[in-house]
Amino acid sequence: MRHAGQRPADMPGAAGFRAAKWHTPIGTSRPSSRVLPSPARVRGPGPAARADRAQGPDRGASVTDLATMSLQQEIARDLQVSASFDAQEEIERRVAFLAGQLTSTGLRSLVLGISGGVDSLTAGRLCQLAVERVRAAGREAEFFAMRLPYGDQADEKDAQQALEFIRPDRVLTVDVKPASDAALQAALAGGTEFRDAHHQDFVHGNIKARQRMIAQYAVAGAHEGLVVGTDHAAEAVSGFFTKFGDGAADVVPLTGLTKRRVRAVAQALGAPSALVLKTPTADLETLNPGRPDEDALGVTYDDIDDFLEGKAVGEAAFEAIARRYRLTEHKRRPPIAP
Repeated sequence: MRHAGQRPADMPGAAGFRAAKWHTPIGTSRPSSRVLPSPARVRGPGPAARADRAQGPDRGASVTDLATMSLQQEIARDLQVSASFDAQEEIERRVAFLAGQLTSTGLRSLVLGISGGVDSLTAGRLCQLAVERVRAAGREAEFFAMRLPYGDQADEKDAQQALEFIRPDRVLTVDVKPASDAALQAALAGGTEFRDAHHQDFVHGNIKARQRMIAQYAVAGAHEGLVVGTDHAAEAVSGFFTKFGDGAADVVPLTGLTKRRVRAVAQALGAPSALVLKTPTADLETLNPGRPDEDALGVTYDDIDDFLEGKAVGEAAFEAIARRYRLTEHKRRPPIAP
């Protein structure tokens, strides 16, 4: 499920931006703790996620020197991006993974929030296929697809179309608006001060993401389930998900896939083209509704995917992606301890 991009600063310990999962959910491996090389060209005009940066980098000249190519390969390896890809093989591997986790843990359900975007659409269909496989083997299994709107969702029709495609065993709806608003008001009443209205709105957006995960874990606790995350390599490289929000999952079946590969899996599953090709948006910020991910990231998904798949990318795009990866390294680790 997609959530707000990080803003305003890329600093370890800042809780107000999208961050990597802290407990390494099954389906991922903890990235290396070694420090990545810092070639001179990995600089740039500042964090790619600054709120005032609206334009993606010029694709420009391609990066070709060995040092930067090595860095590109190392990042792809750390994020488990394969050099080869076959959509049907990935469907089978990931369905088998989910079914295997239910069987090995003895748990009885998978729980996932469905937003209407291609990530949750794809993960949701994989979940339904997995529980059907477990049931065919004689074990109890059920998939809970959750609608988690904040009040009225502008693209609710897309979410309903996604559910029609997924055909989940059960659909539960929890409106996160009352709890999200109450949490913000409690923080304000307790003396919390924000720099301005946009800062408050951004933090409120991350509260919404965390309330969604609270609801999913409540359902998982009630039904002996695993919470499913939708993070993939294109989000992982940029730290583009909420710490303790959509990053706090138990199993992450889209691990290692680039955005275009997620779309390819969705197409192979037979998903509606309108949803597969839909412009990705976090849509958590009330003051900036429907803001495209690429606007928040400052780089296109095509550039991110090319980078992760070992293809040539423009120098400016390379710098933006590598810088963002380095600045969000702390998010791909568990909490810091002495």
